[in-house]
Amino acid sequence: MRSKLRFSGHQTMDISRSDQRILHLMAQGGWIEIHRDDRRKIEKALCFSRDGWLYPGFDIDLFRRLKRLKAISSRAGKPYRITERGLRLVRAEPDNR
Repeated sequence: MRSKLRFSGHQTMDISRSDQRILHLMAQGGWIEIHRDDRRKIEKALCFSRDGWLYPGFDIDLFRRLKRLKAISSRAGKPYRITERGLRLVRAEPDNR
């Protein structure tokens, strides 16, 4: 199921249910850690809740999609966190509470 977020103007953004789940988890204080191989390519991405629990339904494809949407970012080599844009995306549906 996809929900549409309406930005100012006529542009809309589709967010999948799995994207919403991860962004909601991150909006509550979660983070994403990535691990690279010897060639600096992303080997795996792990998503943690604010309590430190590993989220099982997270993979590299979902990480790349969130990064492409600019919903997450990393600063100074720290784990990925939700961005302002990500917060706007996750608040698209009023029944997300």
